[in-house]
Amino acid sequence: MSQQHSAAPAPTPTSDAAVATVTRRRDWWRDAVIYQVYPRSFADSNGDGMGDLEGIRSRLPYLRDLGVDAVWLSPFYASPQADAGYDVADYRAVDPMFGTLLDADALIRDAHALGLRIIVDLVPNHSSDQHEWFKRALAEGPGSPSRDRYHFRPGKGANGELPPNDWESIFGGPAWTRVTEPDGTPGEWYLHLFAPEQPDFNWEHPAVGDEFRSILRFWLDMGVDGFRIDVAHGMVKAEGLPDLGSHEQLKLLGNDVMPFFDQDGVHDIYRQWRLILDEYSDPMGPEGPSAEGRGRETGGRIFVAEAWTPTVERTANYVRPDELHQAFNFQYLGTHWDAAELREVIDRTLDAMRPVGAPATWVLSNHDVTRHATRFANPAGLGTQIRLAGDRELGLRRARAATLLMLALPGSAYVYQGEELGLPDVVDLPDEVRQDPAYFRGAGQDGFRDGCRVPIPWTREGSSYGFGDGGSWLPQPAGWGELSVEAQTGEPGSTLELYRSALAVRRERADLGAGDAVEWLRAPEGVLAFRRGEFVCVANTTGESVTTPAYGRVLLASGAVEETAGEAKVPADTTVWWTTG
Repeated sequence: MSQQHSAAPAPTPTSDAAVATVTRRRDWWRDAVIYQVYPRSFADSNGDGMGDLEGIRSRLPYLRDLGVDAVWLSPFYASPQADAGYDVADYRAVDPMFGTLLDADALIRDAHALGLRIIVDLVPNHSSDQHEWFKRALAEGPGSPSRDRYHFRPGKGANGELPPNDWESIFGGPAWTRVTEPDGTPGEWYLHLFAPEQPDFNWEHPAVGDEFRSILRFWLDMGVDGFRIDVAHGMVKAEGLPDLGSHEQLKLLGNDVMPFFDQDGVHDIYRQWRLILDEYSDPMGPEGPSAEGRGRETGGRIFVAEAWTPTVERTANYVRPDELHQAFNFQYLGTHWDAAELREVIDRTLDAMRPVGAPATWVLSNHDVTRHATRFANPAGLGTQIRLAGDRELGLRRARAATLLMLALPGSAYVYQGEELGLPDVVDLPDEVRQDPAYFRGAGQDGFRDGCRVPIPWTREGSSYGFGDGGSWLPQPAGWGELSVEAQTGEPGSTLELYRSALAVRRERADLGAGDAVEWLRAPEGVLAFRRGEFVCVANTTGESVTTPAYGRVLLASGAVEETAGEAKVPADTTVWWTTG
C-alpha cells in the first residue's frame, strides 16, 4: 500500500468556529503557529511597488485559511528606511509608504474578526538618526541632557580622532560615528551597534524607559496582541563600555556574553514591561476588548524576544515567569538537516525551557536569513546567509520534511511568509538593486538578506505575479508564478497544500504542539522518531530510503510512503506523521 502525502486531506478553509476555539484561549501562545509578514514584500494595494498595510489586510483571509493563529508584522513605523524600517523615527506613527494609523487600526480589527492575532515589532535598542530626540541631541551639543539619552562619548587620541572603544558594528566597521558639532568642529562620537543611522539608546537614562512604557500602552490600547522585541539581548551595555580586545567581533556573537549583548540588566527592563502587559485584558477574550483594553480578565497578550544568546540556557532567562513569554530559538534555526544535530538541539531546548515553564519555539526561516529551502539545498557549514542556489529539488524536499518535523514538536512554531510556497532564496539579484545596508559596508554581515525579502507571488501571471499592479521593489525571478498561491492551491502534493493540511491536523490534535517533552523511539541511523500520545513522527534525514515500523494510520507525509506487512518504506529526506489511535 502506498501513501502519497496525506492519508486524510484536511478541510480547507479552516472554519471560523475552529479558529475562535484555538485563538481565544488565554495561553494560546504556548502552541501557536505564528506567521511573519514582511510588510514591504507581502501585498501592495496601491501599485507603488511596495507592500502596505491595506495589502496585508486584503490577504488576511488567506492567512486564516492557511491555519495560522497569529500574524507578526515587521516594522511599519515612520522611518527613513535606512534599514528597512528597523530605524524608527516615530514609534506612534505609520510610515506613509505603508499607510496610516487608521489602516493599522482596521488591520487589527479585521484580523480579530477572522480569529487572527496581531503581533507588532518593537525596536527598543536604537532609534533612527531622524528621531526627534537624536536631532535635538545633535543640535544642543556636548553636555546637553538630550545627549544623555544616547551613548555620546569623547573620542580617544590627542584630538579625539579615535573611537571611544573598539566595538564593531554588526553591519561592519566601527560601532561609533563622529559628529560635527553645531559650531562646525569635529566633536563627540555616538554608539550604533548597527548602521550609523541607528544610534543606540542609553537605557540607563530614565526618560528612555518612560518613553517605551508609553509606547507599549499606545499599541496595547489600539488592541495589538503582543510585541516581538528586536535585539532583545541589547539595550543594556556593560558599565564603562569596556574594550572587547579583539577584531572580527561578529564571529564571536553567539559564542559568549558580549559587553554590548546579553547583559543581565536587560531582565530588569522586561520585568517592568511584563507588569504593564499583565494589566491588559485579552482583546480576543469571550467579550472582546474593554475600553482601552483594560478592566476585564487579564492575559492573552505576549512578548516575544529576538535574543541571540550563546546557549539556549541563557535564552531561557528571557522567558522566566515574570519576564517575556517566548524567545526565538536561533540554535534550532542554525541546525543543518542532520538527525543527530537536530535531536541534540531539540533535547537541549526542551530541557532549558521546562524549568522556567516557557514553551519552546521552533523556526526555520525569517527576514534575516537565507530561506531554508535554499540553505538545505547546500552542504552543511555554510551558515545562515548563503549566496548559492544549491540543489533546488533536494532543498525543497528537505524543507518540506523539516516543516513537518518542526510542526510536530511541542511548543510554538514560526512560519516566514512564502515558505508555505516552498520559495527559494533569490540568490542572483543584481548588485545594483540590492538594498540591505549590510551589503554596502565591509567586514560585517554578508549583506544578502534581500534574497529572502523578494515580494511573494500570488498569481501565475501579472507584472508582479499578483503582488501589486506596479511591479515590485525587488525584482522577482522568471518562473515565480509557478510557485504562486494560485498555482499551488488545490494542487495535490503542492507545498502550500502540505502546509494547509499540516496546520489543520495540528489544530485538530491535542497531542501536537502541547506539552514540553517527546518520547524518543528507536530508529535507524539518520532517522528521528518520537511519540507524543497517540501521535508518532518519523523524519528521515538521510539521502536513502529507510524501513521503519508502520506505527498506525498515516496522517500526513512530505513524500510518498510505502507500507507492507507492518513496515513502512520512508523515502530520503521525508517526514511522516502517524496516529496510533
